[in-house]
Formats: sequence, C-alpha cells, structure tokens
Amino acid sequence: MKGRSLIETVMGAVVLIVAGIFMSFAYNTSTIRSVEGYKLSARFNSVDGLAVGGDVRIGGVKIGIVADQAIDPTDYRAVVTMTISQDIRLPVDTNATVTGEGLLGGKYVKLEPGTAEAMIEPGGEITQTKDVLVLEELLGKAIFLLTDE
Repeated sequence: MKGRSLIETVMGAVVLIVAGIFMSFAYNTSTIRSVEGYKLSARFNSVDGLAVGGDVRIGGVKIGIVADQAIDPTDYRAVVTMTISQDIRLPVDTNATVTGEGLLGGKYVKLEPGTAEAMIEPGGEITQTKDVLVLEELLGKAIFLLTDE
C-alpha cells in the first residue's frame, strides 16, 4: 500500500510539472502577453465587435493592443486607446481601420502607415480612420434593395 501511494504521488508531481511546462510554452508562444509601449488614440463612428485586448496590426503583424474604449461625450464617437510597441513610430498620415479576421473571426485595428516625415507623438491621435463594416447591416441593405421593387 505504501509503495502504491508513493508511485501515485510521484506521478501526480510529474503531471503537474508537465502541465506547468505546457502552460509556460503556451504563454510564451501566444499573443496574450501585454505590450509595453506608448499610447495612441483614434476616433471611430463605429467599432462593433472590437474588444479591449484586441490586436493592433500593421501588415498582419501584431504591434500593439487595444487598451481602452470610450465614448466622447461631445461628438458621441468611439475613442479607442491603443498601446503601440516602443520600437514602432507611426507617421502623422497613418490610416486606422477596424476590420475582421474573416466571417467568424474577431475584430482588430489595422494600421496603414503613411509617407509623412513627421511622426505621431506618444499620447497623440490617429486622425484618419475608417469605420468597421458590419456584415449584418450590409446583408440587411442588400435584402431591402432586392425586395424593394
């Protein structure tokens, strides 16, 4: 009985060690780690489906995260605050678009850097934005146009 108890204890410890190694590997290879960097904001009319913690990407490569979302009480636009990696500097004519990863994927902020020489300062704002296209709204408009004869 005592030998069996020792074997079960050792096997339990091995399972816990392997689980710890797996969790460490998953954390280091995933994109859930926080991004250290500076804050930028952008204003959108609509950010449907964009979540805090969502990606900010250039050319499909993650360069930051969505840190916060709020409503500007003066013009009722969505203000998205992003944390951008320290080593990425963006020109003042950068475009920001809320887009999706496909039909069922989540939303993220896609940045398209411009060609201006001047760079957006940390804490600054991306002024050129495009709103998210909501699939349900597009389908509704198409159905309305097809049935309205």
